[in-house]
Amino acid sequence: MFKHIQDINTLAAVARRIRRHIITMTGAAGSGHPGGSLSAVEILVTLFFSVLRHAPERPDWPDRDRFILSKGHAAPVLYAVMAECGYVPVEQLTTLRELGSPFQGHPDRRFLPALEASTGSLGQGLSLALGMGAAARLEGAAWRTYVVLGDGECQEGQIWEAAMFGAFHKIDNVCAIVDYNKIQLDGFVKDVMELEPFAAKWSGFGWHVIELDGHDIAALSKAFAEAAAVKGRPTVIIAHTVKGKGVSFMENNPKYHGVAPTPAEVELALKELS
Repeated sequence: MFKHIQDINTLAAVARRIRRHIITMTGAAGSGHPGGSLSAVEILVTLFFSVLRHAPERPDWPDRDRFILSKGHAAPVLYAVMAECGYVPVEQLTTLRELGSPFQGHPDRRFLPALEASTGSLGQGLSLALGMGAAARLEGAAWRTYVVLGDGECQEGQIWEAAMFGAFHKIDNVCAIVDYNKIQLDGFVKDVMELEPFAAKWSGFGWHVIELDGHDIAALSKAFAEAAAVKGRPTVIIAHTVKGKGVSFMENNPKYHGVAPTPAEVELALKELS
């Protein structure tokens, strides 16, 4: 089983490496989604390095916790974290989006079997996670399921149907995390379709709600522990994040939702992340 890291400074150093991978990968591909990958770094680093029970040497370990990246366009952050954990060679990351690469533009189990699900059709990941949670309960298994959602994705009707299902069936072994960076493909979320009052919506659907700074590793660790202790209802963590976090010219810039950095921008970004 993967050996957890609890030291905040060590986890922060991992997060910095992950950001460098994201920039290098998307720059090499000339395409991809850097902004929403950078915003989710601390969420995935905290999960994979200090929370999830998982075994890179045995991805099909039955007792592993499950992870689903519902906002599948942020695949670079997932691939980078998996590589740093030992699932795949770090050296392969620059094959992002190449034909035959395990690192497709969106997570695809046909190319990377260690994934729990192929994702990217927005709105579906929460349903998958709750189905897995229900299956674990039927089997009497102790593993938990974690799913990362995009904020724009939460405009999808299927999210709220799944939310109603999860609360009604008391699926308390599922934790959803919303990467609330407040920017989606077409611009700022508040201008496309406002989500607020966001926490009240989840609470009204019967979920245990935690709000926090999604770049605060200590707060994330505490929230995941709290979620694991909640009984009788699922938990959602609303993680307030910054799109393009860590790269000054990408932060809060809708352009970099789906535009890769140029070679000059890659050089500049890597200097900032050194």
